[in-house]
Amino acid sequence: MSWNPLLTPGWPDDVGADAIETLIIPRARDLGDFQVRRALPAPKRQMVGPFIFFDQAGPAEFLTGQGVDVRPHPHIGLGTVTYLFRGDFHHRDSTGADQIIHPGELNWMVAGRGVTHSERTSATARSGPNSLFGIQTWLALPEKYEDVAPSFEHFGKDTLPIIEDSGVTLRLILGDAYGESAPARMLSETFYADVRLTPGSRLPMPDNHEDRGLYIVEGSISVAGQEYTDGQMMVFRPGDPITVAAGDAGAHIMILGGATMPGPYYIWWNFVATSQERIEQAKVDWKAANWGRSRFDLPINDRDEYIPLPE
Repeated sequence: MSWNPLLTPGWPDDVGADAIETLIIPRARDLGDFQVRRALPAPKRQMVGPFIFFDQAGPAEFLTGQGVDVRPHPHIGLGTVTYLFRGDFHHRDSTGADQIIHPGELNWMVAGRGVTHSERTSATARSGPNSLFGIQTWLALPEKYEDVAPSFEHFGKDTLPIIEDSGVTLRLILGDAYGESAPARMLSETFYADVRLTPGSRLPMPDNHEDRGLYIVEGSISVAGQEYTDGQMMVFRPGDPITVAAGDAGAHIMILGGATMPGPYYIWWNFVATSQERIEQAKVDWKAANWGRSRFDLPINDRDEYIPLPE
């Protein structure tokens, strides 16, 4: 698509700096072989639309034979989104899914009442030096969908809408924005996109969603004359016409948001719920290790180990 009227930008200085409601500097966590930057949840902001967890994984480099091994672990009450810029993950889960994801593709897993999954660097990638760089997010499920059956969907990069216009290349990963809709089935109003901006190019944020946020993967952007650099997330004030401008080296950003979710939401380990009671019951069920006979089972073809309940 060469031109989209909904991408026609305003000027970055049309709003004041107070249009940024929250500025988040992610916490860095060292996981041994690579580092994770966690932007959500943050002390001043738990969610942006349904997005309740936002991690940048890497960039990391591995030697031959090495990679990431996230052992089987449980989730409830959320949807997980895996999206990579470099490397791969071999996803297996208790719905029976067994899928390798590559850059530009989407893995969308709805945990609902309970799912177990693992993510490991593929055997093919481990055959030589390999890298990992990507974003993992969780979306909180509306209360009426907390107990839905778990499900998994994979979408190749060619199935995700691409918008290109005036120095902007945008891949819509989830939901709807700029008149386009992504194919994954959403349970609440959502948008999520991977955006590349050439130096000086400008992007208007979608105006059809209440909650809107932006995360800078690489490069820099300016809003209202103020520059922001990689590793920062900003959440914008609802209703303002926001346009961001790429810096001299361009920018790679993720934009995200949707409808404001009613709260509160409780988070413990890998569980998200609208009540503490749901989380307590999930703890009991996971600790029981009653695979396939209660809430949780282990993933197909990855049943030899799992992450125990934290003490």
